Amino acid sequence: MNASTTNKIWLAVVVVVLIFGIYQWAGNGVSESQKMQAGLNAGPLKVSVMKLESKTIHVYENLPGRTVAFQVAEIRPQVTGILKDRLFVEGSFVEEGTALYQIDSAPYRASYNSAVAALEKTKANLKSSKATNQRFRKLVKIDAVSQQEYDDNNSRVALAKADLGVAEAAVAQAKINLDFTNVYAPISGIIGKSRVTKGALITANQEALLATITQLDPIYVDMTLASSQLSYLRQNFGDLRKIPVFIFTDGEGKEPTHSGVLKFYEVTVDPTTSSVQLRAQFPNKKVALLPGLYVRAALQLELNNALLLPQKVTQRMANGDLTVWVVGEGNKVSSIPFREERAHGDQWVAGSGLNPGDVIVTDGMIRLEPGMTVIPINQTN
Repeated sequence: MNASTTNKIWLAVVVVVLIFGIYQWAGNGVSESQKMQAGLNAGPLKVSVMKLESKTIHVYENLPGRTVAFQVAEIRPQVTGILKDRLFVEGSFVEEGTALYQIDSAPYRASYNSAVAALEKTKANLKSSKATNQRFRKLVKIDAVSQQEYDDNNSRVALAKADLGVAEAAVAQAKINLDFTNVYAPISGIIGKSRVTKGALITANQEALLATITQLDPIYVDMTLASSQLSYLRQNFGDLRKIPVFIFTDGEGKEPTHSGVLKFYEVTVDPTTSSVQLRAQFPNKKVALLPGLYVRAALQLELNNALLLPQKVTQRMANGDLTVWVVGEGNKVSSIPFREERAHGDQWVAGSGLNPGDVIVTDGMIRLEPGMTVIPINQTN
């Protein structure tokens, strides 16, 4: 047998093998399709289901917030003079009533002593006028002095009493000015840097600050809420001050880092944003929160009779509505649209459209058609 004959034989074998393979592939394809159709027609489809039950849950209404100091006191002098000493450590905690600055008190002490002396002089003058008046009262009865002299002396007594009031007021004012030479902390808190140094000339009620005290415990968090959402909360949850408030400061953390109470909300809506401001108060003993910090705040809302279903068992339609397969009478399935109130983790809180006791399909939804009869299995709550 020559080489040409051998090649022809091998070519014939290859052609036969290819034809047989194609036949087998086509036959298998038809066979699998037939098997699938046979399986679909074999009986009702088995699907996993769950029954909807109403529950009480807590959800968060997330809001943007910013921390605000509880109190801020700007320290300014109330008398003019030379600063003799600074009595605090910058950045330290100071108690209310702590002396912060000492202004030269010598001029004010002299004014106070002068006012006290003037007061004593006025008291002596009044005492003398009263004594003369008592003598004149007896003498006028026996015509030893004229009525005019007696009346003039009564006027001097009245003037002396008025002078006494003026002198007492002068002493009080001098004492106030003397006390103002010591500058005290009006609130407790962290005091910042001093804006003046020893030897500086300061003036009463000057515009420039001496220092600032900031109270950080407790601390406020101001939040922004849409006016429509405020109306919803007021209608459904009553007194908002009873709603717990939490803040999250650890980036995308899911656990709140601080809890507080809602103090009030503004009654005026911002016309540019259609929002209102809320203020909550938080304890801050460790001073973990500083003023001006952006935080993620959340109102904790208690929802009663909430219906929860996994988001993965729902389908979003082209118009934005959500649907879910529900097993009805005779174990026939239908696609039911519903309104979601909010997300709760990986679940939806269902609104209108679904009811407690509804049996929904949780697996095998891709093979379902409206009106199809199914066999519910693996029912979970």
